[in-house]
Amino acid sequence: MTLVILIFSYLLGAVPFGLVLVRAAGLGDIRTMGSGNIGATNVLRTGRKDLAFATLLLDSGKGAIAVLLAGMLSSFDARVMAVAGAAAFVGHCFPVYLGFKGGKGVATFLGTLLALNIKVALVAGGVWLAVAAVTRYSSLSALLAAALTPFLFLVFGQWAFFAASVVMTALIFLRHRENILRLMDGTETKIGKGPRDDAVA
Repeated sequence: MTLVILIFSYLLGAVPFGLVLVRAAGLGDIRTMGSGNIGATNVLRTGRKDLAFATLLLDSGKGAIAVLLAGMLSSFDARVMAVAGAAAFVGHCFPVYLGFKGGKGVATFLGTLLALNIKVALVAGGVWLAVAAVTRYSSLSALLAAALTPFLFLVFGQWAFFAASVVMTALIFLRHRENILRLMDGTETKIGKGPRDDAVA
């Protein structure tokens, strides 16, 4: 059953909602626009706030659904739920449907956190908002919020969730490696200033 949950969670996470919604709206392939990312921020560059918001909800939702469904099928076994959330996250970052070229995972990460521990999700979300408000760097906000998450799970003594969050945080840093380089050399674009503020994807 755990293997079935793992595979289902990955396949659910791999659904590229941004791509699907933009195509369904007759706007073309989101991968050829803006930053080329499939996430909500790049969808916003089409000028359709409704599509961007829907993408954000769906990309977050697939992480939450994977965790909650895994919980119901496993009598809320923390290890199974953690694996399901991580699998959905990996699916978004490396979707089989798109040749394993996906988004950066922040929205799916947040949805997974909401289902695993809403307190952790709220703190991480608060950190993202605070850093974004002060620095205007979406990528830095995402990186700091993700880095804090494993420590929050340690505080709550949730070891399975801690392990899953370490994996997801490491992948978020990996997926943001170009953003990190731009932050270091001072060329990262701030929120609302150009095509690179694509951390929520």
